[in-house]
Amino acid sequence: MDETEANPDFVLSLARGLQVIEAFQGDRRGLTVSDIAERTQLSRAAVRRLLLTLEMLGYAQRHGPSFFLTSRILRLGFSFVTSNSLAGMAQPVLEQLSARIHESCSVSVLEGDQIVYVARSAPKRVMTIDLGVGSRLPAYCTSMGRVLLAAVDADELDRYLGSARIESLTPKTAIDPGEIRRLIRRAGDDGFALVDQELELGLRSIAVPVAGRSGKILAAMNSGVSASRVSVEQMTADILPALRDHARLLGQLLT
Repeated sequence: MDETEANPDFVLSLARGLQVIEAFQGDRRGLTVSDIAERTQLSRAAVRRLLLTLEMLGYAQRHGPSFFLTSRILRLGFSFVTSNSLAGMAQPVLEQLSARIHESCSVSVLEGDQIVYVARSAPKRVMTIDLGVGSRLPAYCTSMGRVLLAAVDADELDRYLGSARIESLTPKTAIDPGEIRRLIRRAGDDGFALVDQELELGLRSIAVPVAGRSGKILAAMNSGVSASRVSVEQMTADILPALRDHARLLGQLLT
């Protein structure tokens, strides 16, 4: 039992239920009890009870041996969006930015070794991954991740580089910790990060920090484009100024 579970206020059944819900992330084909037990490291019996509870509450449904989440689960995400000022303020700003540059735009925050999307406007789909609010991506090879990591202190960055799962997602992905550290520092010095096909071949992205009036980095804002359509030079010349304008606007709205 870890320190969290030893806390008398910790509700283990709730934590396990959330583990089961999170196990469905990125999977549209449905999952069996065995699938979820393997992903969560919970017993099959515990997973079965949790799934049946979710089914009784309307959050899951069953087709043969497979379970699927229902649209009712969106209520949980909607609760976050309506109660979170960053998500609520970011959406209209992103829509303005997307209309200006005619590209997909997003806002994310750092959570553990990943970035989490809290708002997104996507008139064009440029990734094979279907991203939306709540989607997660590794921080080390994403433009928003590097901008956010540039804002953490040296000890926290050391912990991140020591514990994050770093792997080559494309032939262009930087995987050497020293090189990743250099790229993160460069993002901090430049005030933006540009990632060229490190997350997915054919995808370029550029991100800037969203800072409050105190100067504290609250989030990151980016735009993703098709590498075959938009050059690196076009991104820094045309997209970067618009990103900075709208990141500044969002920062002013949040403070």
